[in-house]
Amino acid sequence: MPASSAILSAAHLAPFVQQQYALGHETTCQLIKAGVNHTYLVTAGDKRFVFRIYSLNWRTRTDITEEIRLLKHVRKGGIPVSYALPDASGQYVQEIDAPEGLRYGVLFSFAEGQKILTFSEERHEEMGRIMARLHQLTEGFALDRATYTPTYLLVDSLPKIAPFLPADSPEMQFLQTAQASLLTELTNADQTQLRQGALHLDIWFDNLNIDPAGTITLFDFDFCGNGPLATDVGYYLMQLHSTEADEAEFRRKKDRFLAGYESVRPLSAEEKRLLPALSMGVYFFFLGVQCERFDNWSNVFLNELHLTRLINLRVKRWYDFNGLGVDRCLPIALP
Repeated sequence: MPASSAILSAAHLAPFVQQQYALGHETTCQLIKAGVNHTYLVTAGDKRFVFRIYSLNWRTRTDITEEIRLLKHVRKGGIPVSYALPDASGQYVQEIDAPEGLRYGVLFSFAEGQKILTFSEERHEEMGRIMARLHQLTEGFALDRATYTPTYLLVDSLPKIAPFLPADSPEMQFLQTAQASLLTELTNADQTQLRQGALHLDIWFDNLNIDPAGTITLFDFDFCGNGPLATDVGYYLMQLHSTEADEAEFRRKKDRFLAGYESVRPLSAEEKRLLPALSMGVYFFFLGVQCERFDNWSNVFLNELHLTRLINLRVKRWYDFNGLGVDRCLPIALP
């Protein structure tokens, strides 16, 4: 019986990684996350690495090599990132004959520190500076990967969500109404005022580590692609809004983050105006990805109740907070 998604044995991956990368004989491997990709912690003596195995038909070899090219580019520019490491023969991408078919694997440097759900205003300001420096390097940097257009984010996602959410549910009706409003806002935007380039698309607390000295390291560029750079800014603020229950605290941290960002690179008035709409597009997209990759990502928890809670407590809450769909896309009290 063929498998649609298999979790490969960590005990058997250890000698494979040890041999391919010429690591020490005491190399161990431990599964730390099974999602759309599977992530393993590799330990060799006092050194640690992360080995990512991409799911079947999730990323092409070109997609992966473009992700690696972007990481090399931003690391050379001084951005603190977890980066891909070559094997003993100089190759970055491993081919693994998994039960379900050919899968790819890449070894990454370990991001020191830990994930922190809520952190200080000072760290948010530093994140703003890091993101702005990242965008300085990626503006005009084209990737042979997905381009995150309004259609790609907002239109293509709903058919993927539909099998998991009844058409007559309030949540699906909200998504359809919001989709129309957001499409109008984004397609009518002044494109000359939107910087374009390579995006991370998923910068939030779950994809950065902070060490005891306060050093921040970004990782997981798996969703990198092309689009308006302000999308990263809007998505970060939307995630901040979801983790800060107190509105005053959210606004303080939002202001510090934006101050850090604009100390490096000012946002245009049009970018500021569109931050809520851009971030909503990303959330439509990620809802679609969760549903599309049900077999190997979210089948433990993905059901109508999960989607209902996520849409109401995060997506609709952000939509209402910013007055989206009321008249035109309103700014979120940005300086």
